[in-house]
Amino acid sequence: MERKYKRSNDSRVSITQLMLPAHSNFSGRVHGGHILNLMDQIAFACASKHSGHYCVTASVNKVDFLSPIEVGELVTMKASVNYTGNTSMVVGLRVEAENVQTGIIKHSNSSYFTMVAKSEEGESMPVPGLILDSVESVRRFVRSIRRIEQSKSRVKRFTDSEFALDEHLKFLEGRNAQFTLKDS
Repeated sequence: MERKYKRSNDSRVSITQLMLPAHSNFSGRVHGGHILNLMDQIAFACASKHSGHYCVTASVNKVDFLSPIEVGELVTMKASVNYTGNTSMVVGLRVEAENVQTGIIKHSNSSYFTMVAKSEEGESMPVPGLILDSVESVRRFVRSIRRIEQSKSRVKRFTDSEFALDEHLKFLEGRNAQFTLKDS
């Protein structure tokens, strides 16, 4: 089977929504869980558009809430495929909030969702590769590979067979923790 390739621009998706009082938390600001739900939806739409298949979220790489989103602001989410593996894609997301009265736009957060294409039977499906047509697209692709490598290294370093307690106890000196180890 001949592999297909697509440009990131071909599957780019953006949505804008007004944040309503029903979206707020106890502090009166928009609930982070609501924003995460919207982010997952747009990542799904972008990945499905790129792959031509139903997609599921495999992982979310670091969501930092940089600034609160207020009720009454317009939230715009932009998603694009930054990386393609065999059956998975890394979708980069950017979230911005706009105060409709002042016109001020603030960057609320960015994140990377790993999405996997699935068949109707639930089997992982091959996805089209990416056509890297700009310096920015190459940077995003390489950055995604590095993030994936770092994640695998981090997981391995802390498996039961690789974890060295003595090395880490020294690292924890002066931290806000008390030790009552019984199984060491």
